[in-house]
Amino acid sequence: MLSHVPALAELAKTWKFLELWVDPVLFPPKILMLLCNQDGTCCIFNPTSDYKLVVAHPNYQAAQEWLLEDEYERVKGQFLAEEVM
Repeated sequence: MLSHVPALAELAKTWKFLELWVDPVLFPPKILMLLCNQDGTCCIFNPTSDYKLVVAHPNYQAAQEWLLEDEYERVKGQFLAEEVM
């Protein structure tokens, strides 16, 4: 079985922050991870599907708008790379 862990390990070297977003309408709730890089680009991953890349955006605002359009809500807070590493 192929894993996305090596790709995520590479992203871990350049990420700035990570947010969790949830679709509260579904039960159990669907969760997505928004990872934004130092260069401003943002990727959305599905942690329940082996961290499969769902979509990439050129900036945080575009990624946030995509999530809000699908009625996801941000879980309060951010995980900052500087605090984790």
